[in-house]
Amino acid sequence: MERRQFNGRGLVPGGLFSVLLLGAATGFATEEALERELQRLGPLSGGVMGVAAVHLESGRKAFLNGDEPFPMASTYKVPIAVELLQRVDEGKLDLAQMVAVERHDYSPGSGLLTDLINRPGLALSLRNLLEIMLLVSDNTATDLCLRQAGGGEAVTARMRKLGIEGLRVDRPTLHLITDWKGLSPVPAKEERDPAKYGELFDSVPKEKSDEAERAFEDDPRDTATPRAMAALLEKIWKHEALTPASSHLLLDIMKRCRTGAGRLKGILPEGTEVAHKTGTIGKTLNDVGIITLPNGAGHVIVAAFVKKSDRSEAERERAIAEAARAAHDYFLFTTK
Repeated sequence: MERRQFNGRGLVPGGLFSVLLLGAATGFATEEALERELQRLGPLSGGVMGVAAVHLESGRKAFLNGDEPFPMASTYKVPIAVELLQRVDEGKLDLAQMVAVERHDYSPGSGLLTDLINRPGLALSLRNLLEIMLLVSDNTATDLCLRQAGGGEAVTARMRKLGIEGLRVDRPTLHLITDWKGLSPVPAKEERDPAKYGELFDSVPKEKSDEAERAFEDDPRDTATPRAMAALLEKIWKHEALTPASSHLLLDIMKRCRTGAGRLKGILPEGTEVAHKTGTIGKTLNDVGIITLPNGAGHVIVAAFVKKSDRSEAERERAIAEAARAAHDYFLFTTK
């Protein structure tokens, strides 16, 4: 089997597989080899890349900028889902309960509800909203789920109860996106016309928009370190964050995620199962999830973040794909 690496122009022989062959020949095969490979791959992102790679069955771990905070973008929908499902587990919410979706609930960005929001009488079950939030990253569904989960403060408090530091949720997507674009104040409820958000964003002077984006990239709100996100995914997988039923539901939805085919899944072997959630905003591009290794070799968490990059989306995705494949191959070939 030949491992290939991306050099910005195409795939060339080499990369982590060569490192593993050298390790096998010298008797050296530790997580330091994977960390060195992640350090080599980091510049492909064109910005700052952070990665956590955790083999769940053995507990072996490797990190690149593991304790640096990154804007979560839509990967913050995973901790929101955890708090929402915790409330279901506690009997405070029911996934079958119906939630009204009003015109003023619309949040710009990725979405499935845009064409339905103007129709009066729209209502969806909490289960529907949860699935739409995670499957297609719908921002309107996300803000409704966050509201049902008690808001960002409640989600962050849940993370602390789970012993997870370095991950915080602060704003609904409507506020997060308007802050990123430099649109202030946030339109009042009666002014939230889905058809006019494009005009509102276009009305922000470029200088102000650029300044807002720079501030957004260093804003501590709605950020996570790769280590913290990996810790959350590990607790979900081990049923330590939720009941087994809710854990299975969340992971099943994440396995059906429809976004980010070029990220964690980008160059994994065909048919590899990945339960994941993507996130994208401006110069930030992320994907976090759990990869199932073949031949009973276990499962690998990869939480990959890129920030402050001027590279194309395809190039940033390729950096994440390379990191995921490096973790996949490393733990596959070094797991006994």
